[in-house]
Amino acid sequence: MEEWVKLISNVGFPIAVASYLLVRLEPVMKNLQQSIAGLTVVISRQQNFTEKREDERL
Repeated sequence: MEEWVKLISNVGFPIAVASYLLVRLEPVMKNLQQSIAGLTVVISRQQNFTEKREDERL
């Protein structure tokens, strides 16, 4: 029984900290995901624009 208490004491704290950080960082991660998706669209449009200009030169 004493071994279980030691195991929970040692492992429980890191799990609690990891869970807290995950909950706190989830909105930040969602915001980053939206930003990356938006940048992907912008890069795609820029690439298409550049390709069209190159085709007009030829």
